[in-house]
Amino acid sequence: MDEIIGFAGGLDGVLALRPAPGDGTPELAWGDAFFYYSPDGVVPTTTQPFATIVTKNYPDDETSRLERPGAFRVNVAAGREAFTRWTGHAPRETATAGDGDGAACGGGDTDDTVIAHPVYGPQGWLAVVNPGPRTAEAVRELLAEAHRLARARYERRAEAG
Repeated sequence: MDEIIGFAGGLDGVLALRPAPGDGTPELAWGDAFFYYSPDGVVPTTTQPFATIVTKNYPDDETSRLERPGAFRVNVAAGREAFTRWTGHAPRETATAGDGDGAACGGGDTDDTVIAHPVYGPQGWLAVVNPGPRTAEAVRELLAEAHRLARARYERRAEAG
């Protein structure tokens, strides 16, 4: 997890947040990490992070079984093209556990596998539960692509002004 935080946080213009007790963040977010494209270093109020790392189940998001000791999931706003390349279908066509593609929902034995995010897949988010040797390079590539997309959105908004 620290290696991924170092990589994503080291990308140009990235603000990496790691909520912890006493910093005013909700307790649910403590121990997680959030990555924003923010060259001024200020938490954006109008955009979502381009990637997150979660260390526990969130309400209505329990299929990755993050209650296991040491488990975590990297979530990446990879965009439509990367999502389709990795899953074989468009984001809004996200598979469900009942249609023979349980991996697309983050259930079962999906550790170290690129999957559609179990909640935000329809918005083009990908995820990897417990990244390891099989997905190390993919996670870096997906984070770099999500960063590129976030920077492009930021620049478009700045130009529109």
